[in-house]
Amino acid sequence: MEEQRSNFSSRLGFVLAAAGSAVGLGNIWRFPYLAAKYGGGIFLLVYFILLVSFGFSLMIAEIAIGRKTKLSAVEAYGKLDKRFGFVGTLTSLVPMIIFPYYCVIGGWVVKYFIAFITGEAGAAAQDGYFTNFITQTAQPIIWLVLFMGATTAVVICGVEKGIESASKVLMPILVLLSVIVAAFSITMPGAWDGVLYYITPDFSQFSIKTVLGALGQLFYSMSLAMGIMITYGSYMKKDADLESSVKQIEWFDAGIAFVAGLMIVPAVYAFSGGDESAMNAGAGLMFITLPKVFAAMKMGTLIGTIFFLLVFFAALTSAISLMETVVSIVQDRLKWGRIKATIVILIASMAIALPSTLGFGIWSHITPLGMSLLDFFDFISNSVLMPIVAFLTCIFVGYFIKTKTISDEVKLSSKFKQEKLFVIVIKYIAPICLIVILVSYVMIGLGLISI
Repeated sequence: MEEQRSNFSSRLGFVLAAAGSAVGLGNIWRFPYLAAKYGGGIFLLVYFILLVSFGFSLMIAEIAIGRKTKLSAVEAYGKLDKRFGFVGTLTSLVPMIIFPYYCVIGGWVVKYFIAFITGEAGAAAQDGYFTNFITQTAQPIIWLVLFMGATTAVVICGVEKGIESASKVLMPILVLLSVIVAAFSITMPGAWDGVLYYITPDFSQFSIKTVLGALGQLFYSMSLAMGIMITYGSYMKKDADLESSVKQIEWFDAGIAFVAGLMIVPAVYAFSGGDESAMNAGAGLMFITLPKVFAAMKMGTLIGTIFFLLVFFAALTSAISLMETVVSIVQDRLKWGRIKATIVILIASMAIALPSTLGFGIWSHITPLGMSLLDFFDFISNSVLMPIVAFLTCIFVGYFIKTKTISDEVKLSSKFKQEKLFVIVIKYIAPICLIVILVSYVMIGLGLISI
């Protein structure tokens, strides 16, 4: 029953919690290295265009589905149209796969934060430090347990007292820390050339790979096609302005992503002199390249400590939303109480996380599709399931329950000013883009093309 379901106490609480979900490792870790790899300013421009069109429309659809049904993703689709109940099951698989390996990376972040705060910043900057750490057996598991335990503590307290309260504290701190580190970064000697590289679009570097990278980042960054926004939408009050809330979430997300790039790209540019190999360090940028940058800075240990504290907060807010989504699914399907559901999910997630954390060490010989176990889980969830879920959601909304169903839900609390944009994107543009994304990423995963 609707009155029995938890609710955010205010629209601000909803926006901060949803923004906290969106602002995670996708912004602080993934966005800067993609921006550095795909031409800086041109990637930034493409991403923001997709954010206000593609991202806006999908987020509106997901939150409205959640608020209309007052159910988690596993039940929401089927309630609106029984033929699409299977989409709820597919959607539910995404956070179930992502949460365990996300916590592995979260554990790495905690490890680096502790290393910097205990005076081991110099050691963390040495070649081989990161590899030596992740190939061990016990240490990565210990940090994984600590990170997952912190996430569980928030989720077990519930929507208002746990998630909303944590978001109201963590998000302002996250913004403040981001600005402090970015301000320090852009004032480094030689950093201004990196700032110009980051904010100036170079149209000669535009390619289909830029678009694919930006679209893939949009999913990862905005928590789309994971069931998260449906779950959070189900906790949203009917009188809260849905369209305005989505705009605030997306600009919060975009702002943190932009500032994250200012934290990292100019600093790496200054450190490397614009060397292409350093700028294209990819996923290793945060754990391998940045400690070297901090080691070369004045006050580098302090700035590095603040940076990894910031990344920890960002990772934690997203992990909370992932776990909450899975807990909500279990509660809706099995009718369990929150504490029982959360403890069971904790135990199951810990077991599922072990292959990802041991896949760099004693299980490194297990390489499905030539990938590490963590990369394989990431590929299945982000490159296969999420585009499929998003495509089916567009078809579901555009051609079965009709866009009017979503529009009517949005209009319960406000005028739908961008309704025409929403309809065009959901019915015509997004399905085509999603097919291109799916085919491209499957080919990348199979090694047929590179990006």
